[in-house]
Amino acid sequence: MKHKTSIAAVLALWAGLTATAQAATTGQTSTSAIAMFVTFIAATMGITYWAAKRTRTTSDFYTAGGGLSGFQNGLAIAGDYLSAASFLGIAGMVYVSGFDGMIYAIGFLFGWPVVMFLIAERLRNLGRYNFADVTSFRLAQTPMRILAASASLLIIALYLIAQMVGAGKLIVLLFGLDYNIAVLIVGSLMMIYVAFGGMTATTWVQIIKAVLMLFGATLMTVLVMAAFRYSPDALLAEAVRVHPSGRELLAPGAEVSSNPLNALSLGIALAFGTAGLPHILMRFFTVSNAKEARKSVIYASSFIGYFYLLTFIIGFGAVALLVRHPEYFVANADGSFDMLKSLIGGTNMVAVHLANAVGGSLLLGFLAAVTFATIVAVVAGLALAGAAAISHDLYANVIARGRATEHQQMRISRLSTIALGVMAILLGIVFENQNVAFMVGLAFAIAASANFPVLVLSISWRGCTTRGVTIGGFLGLASATLWVILSKTVWVDVFGFAAPITPFPNPGILSIPLAFFSIWLFSKLDKSPRAQREAAAFDALTVRSQTGIGAATAISH
Repeated sequence: MKHKTSIAAVLALWAGLTATAQAATTGQTSTSAIAMFVTFIAATMGITYWAAKRTRTTSDFYTAGGGLSGFQNGLAIAGDYLSAASFLGIAGMVYVSGFDGMIYAIGFLFGWPVVMFLIAERLRNLGRYNFADVTSFRLAQTPMRILAASASLLIIALYLIAQMVGAGKLIVLLFGLDYNIAVLIVGSLMMIYVAFGGMTATTWVQIIKAVLMLFGATLMTVLVMAAFRYSPDALLAEAVRVHPSGRELLAPGAEVSSNPLNALSLGIALAFGTAGLPHILMRFFTVSNAKEARKSVIYASSFIGYFYLLTFIIGFGAVALLVRHPEYFVANADGSFDMLKSLIGGTNMVAVHLANAVGGSLLLGFLAAVTFATIVAVVAGLALAGAAAISHDLYANVIARGRATEHQQMRISRLSTIALGVMAILLGIVFENQNVAFMVGLAFAIAASANFPVLVLSISWRGCTTRGVTIGGFLGLASATLWVILSKTVWVDVFGFAAPITPFPNPGILSIPLAFFSIWLFSKLDKSPRAQREAAAFDALTVRSQTGIGAATAISH
């Protein structure tokens, strides 16, 4: 997709406390937005204080004690997964490309059956804190943890770039704050939520965010449909009439036909990337057993699928309705405007402007609170997964070789959270003016190339060996990363070179098969005694993964 996608949005605490903040969409102080933001910040800080008193062990910090129900965890997964890309980004894509704007939504949703049938139950039965526990169940501890941590931290970095840039851009639009200040405060709030509240605070922030986002999107959809007397035909007819593309707005395939290999590569990555995202996989350890893990996926899939249906209507509603509101566009000298190029804040902000158009400042304030909840929930989940990779995988199991105490792990986790917060702030500032359209797609591509093949083959194929996984996993990670660096997204837009080296940005069509083939090849070539022991341990892994016997008390060795 060539369209710039804002992945997240947030209001800074400073804006909530400054009565002189100016809302660019209305030209005046949005008191409703300020009130809702202050209320939400106060509520989440209260949750963090409550959670901090309950977070005493590493299990509390990483998995909220493993006591969530399937419904609660399903809501939290939806809150973690539905970043504002799902609201602002996909709505913006539909606004620009029409039917083709739903490609990302379909890909994001398609990944959940893969998670449910291949990953969820086995993950819960085999792991303790994160998916590296699963891959190292019968394979060598050190290389598995290093591989998992390397891939996880890179995926988290890509996600954080998108989140922080999107956050800063929306604050500039709504409240006139300096971009750097906005990014600084977002990172600071994330550090507070995670460092003190751990998974318990993060989970409840994600649940609240999911409820708010589902309600907000439903309300916007009802108001949009009310403007057309609840007639989808009238809505689509008006959208076709006013959009520069005309009837092409409803014709699928333009984005695919423009670069079929890139579209196929993106689709593969979105389909399998969900099963390799560290912050999503980590959520399956917060429930008590595999049955609840399966329920989590069913609930999450239902919430996510319903939400994506709403973004389709919101996107077309923006096409049909915003053209009636010239105040949302930068007009030419003669008073005319280009609805695709002149929208204040860019096409990423169509949902924000639509909220103001159909619901006034009150709905605008509510939407701002929802997008704030989004950035907090997603960034907190990412930080927690990153802290687990650094503290649990690298420090406790690689550096300390299993001898780290709970107190030491907790201290490293909190220090890691602070370091990740600083990194997020710096990345957000550095990438302020860069196109972040592909960042989430690229994170999915790396997850599908490095984590998914390793995770699936290690739990389903007896012949999988440490040597094969290490070589194949790092080849998948390296090829996907190198392809991304040499693509237009980084090589041209970030480094400033004249032309990209790779022909299209999404690497999945090459890197995912390469990872699978390399793991198979080098595992087959491995005839070492360790490989024979790993094959013999497969039966124990199978019993544990299918029955859950020992899952409640076992500690990954």
